[in-house]
Amino acid sequence: MLKVLSGVWALLLGIVFIMLGNGMHFTLIGLRGGIEGFSAAALAIVTSGYFVGFLSGARLTPLMIRRVGHVRVFAALGSLMSAGLIAFPIIADPWVWTILRIIVGFCMSGIYVTAESWLNDAANNETRGKVLSAYMIAQTLGIIGAQGLLTLGDAASATLFIGASILVSLSLTPILLSITPVPAAEVARPMPLRDLFRGSPLGTVGIFLLGNVYATQSGMGAVFGSQIGLSAAEVALFVAMLFAGALVMQYPIGWLSDRMDRRKLIFTSAALGAASCALGWLSDGDFWPLMASAFFAGGVTTPLYALFLAYTNDALSVEEMPAASGGLVFTFGLGAIAGPLATGWAMQGVGPFAFWLVLGVTFAAIALYALYRMTQRATAPVEETESYLGVLPTATPVAVEAAGAWAAENAEAEADAQN
Repeated sequence: MLKVLSGVWALLLGIVFIMLGNGMHFTLIGLRGGIEGFSAAALAIVTSGYFVGFLSGARLTPLMIRRVGHVRVFAALGSLMSAGLIAFPIIADPWVWTILRIIVGFCMSGIYVTAESWLNDAANNETRGKVLSAYMIAQTLGIIGAQGLLTLGDAASATLFIGASILVSLSLTPILLSITPVPAAEVARPMPLRDLFRGSPLGTVGIFLLGNVYATQSGMGAVFGSQIGLSAAEVALFVAMLFAGALVMQYPIGWLSDRMDRRKLIFTSAALGAASCALGWLSDGDFWPLMASAFFAGGVTTPLYALFLAYTNDALSVEEMPAASGGLVFTFGLGAIAGPLATGWAMQGVGPFAFWLVLGVTFAAIALYALYRMTQRATAPVEETESYLGVLPTATPVAVEAAGAWAAENAEAEADAQN
């Protein structure tokens, strides 16, 4: 493993710094928005803006890389994102923030595409799984660590925004001084949604609903905490628990995924998410039940994303997987745009605890639809399914395609070994 990481350590270190900055800004938006008196509905629009930019960046960045190369794209997007983060405290207006969030989301998506292209090129068939795992761990640790950094300053000042900007700027140094440019990123054209739904109804509907869940958790979690009166440190811990749960639960759910009917595991995971949200709804703001709710609700979200990818690939040929990956990422992005808007509207009308209500209903819809799909299609033998894809919801089609190729090759190798 150390030998594998020695070739990509600079990139992984840069990703940690970027995620520290991006993770700080996600929570800061909720904290500072509350201080500025923004409504939940206004902050929901701001949150959705990020995912509008993210979806656009995933489509346009490969074209930019082919035109000017990885290094220039990475440096340009990193610099633009750093500038955008500093601009938030200068003009406290929801519409200005929405525009800035679109820009930051676009830059962040482009940075992911560039980084994932480098990683994919640096890995071979034997090391790709380990490299992707290290990349996902670096991302998650960066997000969790960012919440700790939020306790070092006051969200009412510009200090934390400046700190986030500095971290993003610092991330460029190890990468640009150590990474050699590689061939341009190649991303398959996304599969049309109609064909994607025909191939895997559960994967398509499920990943759209999960986009709602993920964006609501990551974008509106701080808004919820701020509105129920949690301190800045408590809000940071609440958001950290959402991602700590994902870090802990990814492996056991992934292990089970390769050994049982994935639809049953999707149902069980979504049901656990719904139950966790019910606990959050009934907690009445009691701190530790809220933390437990965040841990388990966030804990099943990331594994569910990987489960939907793996389940969809089970229903497709190897040739269809790259296009399906792009289609799934696009579908997830549409859900991520819609989720915060629905949650913000509900929180505005019902109160802050509608955060849990929307999440719980969405998790329940995933569970019920998985249950329904079990009655519509026969179970695929476990030995004929692809390997679990341990990727995060923030992954772009580059990483998802690479993980899908690795899973297909791994499953084929295991089948040959058994024969």
